[in-house]
Amino acid sequence: MSRRIIVGISGASGIIYGVRALQLLHECGLQTHLVISKSAKLTLHHELEMSLAELESLATEVHPVNSIGAAIASGSFVTAGMLIAPCSVRTMSEIATGVTSTLLTRAADVVLKERRRLVLMVRETPLHTGHLRSLTQLSEMGAVIAPPVPAFYARPQSLDEMVTQTVGRALDLFDLELDQVKRWQGD
Repeated sequence: MSRRIIVGISGASGIIYGVRALQLLHECGLQTHLVISKSAKLTLHHELEMSLAELESLATEVHPVNSIGAAIASGSFVTAGMLIAPCSVRTMSEIATGVTSTLLTRAADVVLKERRRLVLMVRETPLHTGHLRSLTQLSEMGAVIAPPVPAFYARPQSLDEMVTQTVGRALDLFDLELDQVKRWQGD
């Protein structure tokens, strides 16, 4: 497996998922390539007591969302894949249609065409039929749809533990085994 992973953060609510992913990936020693949508920068301001500079400092490399010539826009730049956390419906829809308008969705499109792992932590509810069709289309294209659904069997004692467990399970999809994830041991 490549020791590089792309982390995309879109403007959906739940920016903490992207932040925690970057923190956990850093602890694993993986090189992270971050791309943040313009809407995500607004969400950051509303949801967390964190500056954009602090968020960007969590990544190995940050790519401007309009930098279509960035390394992550090319299939020759080998990665383990891409996690988009959170993933907005707009971002999901662009990826599903292949009509990409930013580096965030272009990088995801590249990951799919190269048959690498694309994990989308889609943050929307309820979903209408058009959303469901796009999600089905993405699944058929090879993406993994992993909405951030809490695992209560892990008996989280805080919101922080719940976020870590949820993100850890998404990172499991990249064959990473994190000590912070509580595993079901059976009855």
